[in-house]
This record gives sequence, C-alpha cells and structure tokens, in this order.
Amino acid sequence: MRALIVDDEPLARDRIRLLLERDTSVTAVAEARSGVEALEVIPRERPDVIFLDVQMPGLSGFEMLEKLTTKPVPAVVFVTAHDQYAVQAFTFHAVDYLLKPVERERLKLALERAATRVQTHQPDDLSAKNAAMLADIRAGARVPERIPIKNNGRISFVNLQEIDWIGSADNYAELHVGSHSHLIRETLSKLSDRLPVETFCRVSRTAIINVKRLRELQPLPHGEYVLTLTTGAKVTLSRTYRDQLPRLKQGAV
Repeated sequence: MRALIVDDEPLARDRIRLLLERDTSVTAVAEARSGVEALEVIPRERPDVIFLDVQMPGLSGFEMLEKLTTKPVPAVVFVTAHDQYAVQAFTFHAVDYLLKPVERERLKLALERAATRVQTHQPDDLSAKNAAMLADIRAGARVPERIPIKNNGRISFVNLQEIDWIGSADNYAELHVGSHSHLIRETLSKLSDRLPVETFCRVSRTAIINVKRLRELQPLPHGEYVLTLTTGAKVTLSRTYRDQLPRLKQGAV
C-alpha cells in the first residue's frame, strides 16, 4: 500500500514514517505538513491510506476530509493526542484511530484494517463512510449552545453567540464576553474542533474569534493582519492561518 502522513508536528511524522518503512506491506510513504498541503499531495501521490492528524492549524483533519474530492477515496486512520471525543465515530466509520505517541503494534493493526478496507470496498463506499463519519463527529462533538462557567463554587452560563473571542491560557481557554472574561478547563485546540464553524474561526495558535463580531481587518507586514472586533478588542491573524482570510473578509460587519 501507498501511505500518506498528514501532521503539522515533525516528530510525529518522523515516528510514523519510521514505523511504516519497517512494514513490508507499505511500498511508499509521503508526507504533508498541513491539511492544505495534503490536498495538493493526495492527487499526486494517490495514497491507499492516510494517517491523518485531527488537530492542525489552518485546516483540521475533519475539514481536510470535507474538501477532499480525489477518487478513489483513500482509507483514513486518525491520529490524535486525545480520545475523549469522537472515538466511537472513529471506530464505527474510519479504518482505525491511533493515540500519540503511536505504538508499533497498534500501527500494524491499523495497516491490516486499512488493507482490508481498500480490498473490500468500492471508492463510493469509502466516500460515503467518510461523509457519515464527519456527520457523526460534528453532531456528537459540538459544544452546547451554552457553556457552564464555574466561579467561587457557583455555576453560570455563557451563550456561544455572546462570545467575542477566545484566547489560550496554557491548559485553559479564556472566553471574552464584552468587558468580562471567563476561564474554562479545556485547551484551545480541543475547543476549536467542537465550535460551530459557521460562527467561530481560529486565527492563530492562541486565538479564535466570533466572525460575526469582526469589524475591521488591517494588514501588517509579513502577511499578518490586525482584526478589530465590535468591542474594540484587537486580535492578530497569523500567517499560519492566513488561508482563513477570504472567510473573514466575508464575515466582517
């Protein structure tokens, strides 16, 4: 089989590549550093199986699959550092999922499952399975319309639509609502994958904005932008996430 590794972390790619190159069932291994790059590599390399990181800047693993139109559809093995959400969807629809750091025996099992999937399913079947998997993940892993906030033994609620932007604070996410801010114990990466994509947009490794709160975009040197929100708050769009610029321009009020 021909394999493709899609991960923004060099060490993670190196580990999977080393394990794949030791497996005699794998004839070629290609790499992509992002979801955007993967969409360019897949038509050229025509992989049978993709080892796909769930959380990547720019395009997440899920978003990349939604944009993938290449036929035949490769089998998908998800690679993630978290198993709290969507594991059931992985095992029900995807070939397999692997937890980081990837272990040799688990990868070998994933390859065997991928080979079976490729040999026994038509391209349209794999495409339908991918679509069903994405629908299940998005339906089951979304943040509720209200987020509970714990403070001094009391629990209050913040409506998603009231959030202006969200910042990263180590293992916490900081919700900015008007002149107030609230900490929740969840990393920005995990929260980003669960927020409704029609409302929220990740603009850097440390910030997510509510696109309906965006008032102005101002270009900076080296491809970055200052995003001014309706509250007056300013957030930077980094070069890594510049592929979100067309969407932000459409959402500016």
